[in-house]
Amino acid sequence: MWWMSAHLGGRFRVKTRSPMESNAYEDLMLSQGMDLRVLVIIFSMVASELSYVHTRPIDFVCDSEARRMMNKVKDLQVEMVVCSAVDPLPSDIKLPCIRIHKATWERKSVHEQRAEILLSLGTLAQDVRSARTLSQPGCGLTLLERLEHSINNYLHVVRLLRIEQGEQVGLQAELCLGQPSKDLGLVLKHLGLLLTGKLEWLIAEMAKGC
Repeated sequence: MWWMSAHLGGRFRVKTRSPMESNAYEDLMLSQGMDLRVLVIIFSMVASELSYVHTRPIDFVCDSEARRMMNKVKDLQVEMVVCSAVDPLPSDIKLPCIRIHKATWERKSVHEQRAEILLSLGTLAQDVRSARTLSQPGCGLTLLERLEHSINNYLHVVRLLRIEQGEQVGLQAELCLGQPSKDLGLVLKHLGLLLTGKLEWLIAEMAKGC
C-alpha cells in the first residue's frame, strides 16, 4: 500500500507503508464499517465521471452517439440496484411530465419546447440537490451527486443550443409536473423518458440544419 506525500520544494514522492501500517489501515477501514462493495461502487462512479467529456452543443444536436454517451441514466439505474441507501429518498422529488401530445408539441416553437425542457430539468435538479443535502455519506449520497451532475450537464448544453430563429426574451414556459416521489428508480425512469422523449423531439427539429 502507498500514498503520495509532499516535501519541501512542492514535489511529491511515493511513500510505501510497512506491513504493520497496512494492517492497521485495513483494520481501521473495517472498524468504520466500510463495505468493500460500496467502495467498488463509489470508485466506478468516479471513474465514469472522469471519463466523461463535456459535450459541445453542435455535437449534441448533430451526433446521436455523443448524446448516447452523455446519457448516464442506465448507469445510475444499475448502480442503484446495489445501493439500498437511496430507498427511499430523504425528501420528495417532483417528477417531470413525460407524456407528449404530438399535435400540441409540434405547434410549439422550438423556443417554447426548449424552455419547457429547461424548466423540467431545472426543477428536477433543485429537488435532487435538496435530497442530496439531506443524505448521509455513502453510496446513496454519491449516487445523488452523480444524478445532479448529469442533470446540470444537460441544463448547460440545452441552454447553449443555438436556435436560428433568434432568441425570444422573457419567454415563459408552462411548468408540467407529475406526482412527488421518494422512489429514485421512478425519478430515473422519468428523467430517461424526458431525455428520450421531449428532448429528442426538440433535437430532431434542430438537427435538420446539420
